[in-house]
Amino acid sequence: MHKYFIQFCIFIGILCCSYNGMAQGAISGFYNKKGDATLVLGAGFEDSKNYFIGREKSDLSRNLYSVSIFGIYGINNRLNVQASLPYLSSNKQNGLQDAQIFIKYKATETQYKKGKLELSFAAGFSSNVSDYRIGGLNDLGQQAKILETRALVHYQKQSGWFANVQSGFSFKFEEVPNSFPFTFKFGKASNKSYFDFWYDFQYAFGGIDYRGTPRPQNFKEFGVTYHKVGGTYHFPLSNKSGIYIAPSYTISGRNVFQGFAYHAGFTYQL
Repeated sequence: MHKYFIQFCIFIGILCCSYNGMAQGAISGFYNKKGDATLVLGAGFEDSKNYFIGREKSDLSRNLYSVSIFGIYGINNRLNVQASLPYLSSNKQNGLQDAQIFIKYKATETQYKKGKLELSFAAGFSSNVSDYRIGGLNDLGQQAKILETRALVHYQKQSGWFANVQSGFSFKFEEVPNSFPFTFKFGKASNKSYFDFWYDFQYAFGGIDYRGTPRPQNFKEFGVTYHKVGGTYHFPLSNKSGIYIAPSYTISGRNVFQGFAYHAGFTYQL
């Protein structure tokens, strides 16, 4: 049971898709073994009470609902491929948002007496799969085409406690500003349960602000920066299935909604 449960931990911390991108970091410090595939079905609700116009808080609000599917497959023990696709709904706007695919590779692993230290690299691409509308605060996204790069350092003790940090660069095509991501996470993975706490940051290079100039505005040009915190708790239902809950909170940012988000889902080892 411990084998399958650790594999669930690979992705439950990276499933939650949103308008601003992928929370909790694009990749995980855990790996599927060769030939193993896992599927996650998730749902979420974001209750945003405020919106940062540029960096100034306003009372503009929004409710966002999401359903998503995520899968990961072990090409071998050091090379995994993952893909995700969310469906979003906000104030009568709904549809498939942006599909994402990533491949990650464990470059080095150093064993210590009480733990191990790993270095991973990853690259990915995301793009909109539907022609959703752009031009308002209830938009499902920016129709961005994004080339992602990531490096992740992951340390895990034999007791199951772990901590990792990841960063890289998000190159965005067309008018969407490039961005710098950073995520820190710590928690514990055992044969009984999994939990983590995380901080997620994105900084946009340039771009325009909502209600700024020039007008009319091109919403693709918005620069989106944010600070988010959250956590995940997962427990198994059997040796191949489990459920998770993942609340989070957007603290502040630029051209971003502030508020709580709640996600939950079902995991299954194929």
